[in-house]
Amino acid sequence: MSDLVVIGGTSGIGREVARRAAERGDSLVISGRDADRARAVAAEIGGDTSGIAVDLAAPADVRKQLAEIGAVDQLVLSAIARDLNTVSDYDVDSAVALVVLKLVGYTEVIHQLQPKMADDAAIVLLGGLAKDRPYPGSTTVSTINGGVVGLVHTLATELAPVRINAVHPGIVGDSPFWVDKPLDHVTARTPGGRLATMADVADAVEFLLRNPAVNGVNLPVDGGWLLK
Repeated sequence: MSDLVVIGGTSGIGREVARRAAERGDSLVISGRDADRARAVAAEIGGDTSGIAVDLAAPADVRKQLAEIGAVDQLVLSAIARDLNTVSDYDVDSAVALVVLKLVGYTEVIHQLQPKMADDAAIVLLGGLAKDRPYPGSTTVSTINGGVVGLVHTLATELAPVRINAVHPGIVGDSPFWVDKPLDHVTARTPGGRLATMADVADAVEFLLRNPAVNGVNLPVDGGWLLK
């Protein structure tokens, strides 16, 4: 039995969620695209953590990749791919890969693990606020994160009483993607006076996993960044 499964748990926010769970003594499974790396990160996280390979960009393989997982209490889907893709210079392969990973792949994982979940299980998806604040090249990213909102709404009804929610971070200042980039202009327009951190996002994920009265919610974590 796994207290927690984190798909995309080898880096970034997924890894932070997994690390905190291991510190609490939870039994967990993390996944990445590469089995050796997933096992290595699981060893670094420590505790009762195991690592497996799951490639959401190839959803037909997901059933086999998840076959050894037993009962699941909580599921976090945080796998991500970056896609800077303008309409004027459109890369079809990159766009299709992201759509498959984030929408089809997420849904297929839930499809495979739902029979292993009790009625009080909880699922959290990771989206992003590009859905509300697009930028040049974010056409696919913004659309896909809007699709995560749709997944939450439909699956909260379809999976009931299993709960499903999503966290939509803004710019996460200490994440691997953003940590070395100049972000003072973003901080300046954030009412909270600071950017969200990976710890902030992990806190939000944990809240959505544990609170039995919260269901079908798409929660922004941005320090009020969208207000300006």
